[in-house]
Parts: sequence; structure tokens; C-alpha cells
Amino acid sequence: MDPVADFRPHRVVVLALDGLLPFELGIPHRIFGRPKDARGRHLYEVVTCSVRPPGPVETDADFAIHVASGPEALATADTVIVPASYELGPVHEEGVLTDELADALAHIRPGTRLASICTGVYVLAAAGYLDGRPATTHWADAERLQRMFPRVKVDPDVLFIDDGDVLTSAGVAAGIDLCLHIVRRDHGAAVANDVARRTVVPPHRDGGQAQYIQRPVPDPQQASTTTARAWALGRLHKPIQLRDMAAQESMSVRTFTRRFREEVGVSPGQWLTQQRVERARHLLESTDLSVDRVARDAGFGTAQSMRQHLQAALGVTPTAYRRTFRARSNGLRRVGEAADGPVAARG
Repeated sequence: MDPVADFRPHRVVVLALDGLLPFELGIPHRIFGRPKDARGRHLYEVVTCSVRPPGPVETDADFAIHVASGPEALATADTVIVPASYELGPVHEEGVLTDELADALAHIRPGTRLASICTGVYVLAAAGYLDGRPATTHWADAERLQRMFPRVKVDPDVLFIDDGDVLTSAGVAAGIDLCLHIVRRDHGAAVANDVARRTVVPPHRDGGQAQYIQRPVPDPQQASTTTARAWALGRLHKPIQLRDMAAQESMSVRTFTRRFREEVGVSPGQWLTQQRVERARHLLESTDLSVDRVARDAGFGTAQSMRQHLQAALGVTPTAYRRTFRARSNGLRRVGEAADGPVAARG
């Protein structure tokens, strides 16, 4: 079988429900519509469908949208994404799907990857996909989600959760983080980072990052930690001490640590590890450097240290990661081959 001739893009079907938020409906199209392989072929095909035959779908704005595909499109999906809709969308307060939505979801094939953005999680929960599994949503809806669906392990604090074949995210911007994470999981950091650059968003925010940061924008009268972060990014290959980062902002370690967490949502140490993992991923994908050299250039010091961090973050060894994404960068996925990457861990 010729893998080039048999190439087909991974099909993402976005389910548009009445009361949908137009911004969140556009996120999957923007993120998954960008990635291409080395031959310039789109890696994803994005289709929007409704629970009804083609026609208008109401939004929470002063306009409706016309959706050209009905629920049968769900049967063709490799990944189904449910964006947010106003309040609970077509889910009753008792946590039960409307008959129309239940009939639509019946088209989804076993093994299809499922994802939700913000309150789209109510659809997955009501359908039983989240029973006994971790999930998240917008922090303001987390308590109601847990009350309505006690079998779901709701985490109200994180940006998104990757539980393998089911992924959930918090609201709005976290939906962008989730979609970029899926691209990164499917095709590696280089492809995801290129999409992020073209979309002018941060290339990576870890799923475990705090969803609600008390002061995401620093008070104009207070110093930011931006200079320290830029300084650290320029010397990831060297040892970086917390006191040295604090010194870049002329702060005490205690004040810097508090301010950093308020602005970024994680501790300086966690942030450094995230950046070094991203650096290692990029080098493993884009260079032929030895694993030992990648470990040094990413700031892990030793291959063993890098191996431990990649295992913790991605669930794979550096060698396995390189082998997986080098193969995918050639754009040779066969028809029917799953696009799921080796990462099936909580974000």
C-alpha cells in the first residue's frame, strides 16, 4: 500500500448546538484548519454539523448560522468536538439529553476521540462518556457540573484535561489551549507551535495551569515578572536559580514567587520545567542531536533527568518521542491509522 496515495486528513466534526457561542465554534476551525504536512497537505479536515438536517442554528448573539451538514456527519468523525452553548444547551436540568441530541450522538462510532470546550462538557457528561473519569469546565460552572453528574471527577482548577480518548477544557481561551494540545499530541510541538505563531497565541499553556488567576494582568503600579521570564528563556541550557530570576526584577525570592504565580498561574519551577520540556520536544523533532546533547541544550543536564521529565509530562521516552514525530513529519500516515499521539495523560 502506497502511504502517500492513501493519505487522508484526520476528520474533526464540530457539533453546533442551539445557543452556541460563535467565538468558541470558530476555535476548532481556526486551529485545525492550519496544520499542513511537508507536502503542503492539510492534516485535518474540519466539518460542522447540527443535530438536525442542514439549516439554521441559533447562537447566543443576534444572528443565526447556517450549518450545511446534519448529524450523519458524526459517523465520519475521527474526533468530535462539542463547543459551548448557552447555559446547558440541549441538556435538561436533570442531566438528561434531549431526544434529538441523543439520536444525533448515536451516530458516533466507538473509538472516536471526543472533546468539549467549556459547557460543551454537559453533553459528554449527560451521554455517559465521562462516568468515572476526570473532566473540567469553566470554573463558574464546575459546582453545577459536579452536582448534576456526581460520577464525573470534576477538577475546577485546570485549563484542560486529556484523559486519552476524551478531553475537556475550561472556557474560551482554554479551548484554544486544548485544540493546540491535540495538534501537539497528534503531530508534535513544531507543528503546534507553527499554528500558534500564525494564530498569535502562546504556543503552550500546560493543562494543569491554574484556570482562575486572581490578578492575570499586573497592576500598573506593580512590577511584572516578564523580564525574568524572557531572561530565563534565553538561557534554558544553563542552571537557573530562583534567586537569579528574582534578581532580574529586583524582588525578594518570596515576593517574586508570589507575583510569578499570580501572573502565570504556576510556580517558577513548574514553569521552567514546562519550557524545558517544550525545548526538548522541539530539538528531538527538528534536529539529529544526540539525546545527551538535547538534554544539555534543554537544560536538563543529563539524559536520565530529561527522560524522567518527558515520561512524567508525555508518557514516552525521548527516543520514542523522536521516532513517533519524525515519522509523522513525513506525512505518511495511512488511511485508518489513528492520529492519536503517544500522549494519553492528564494535561
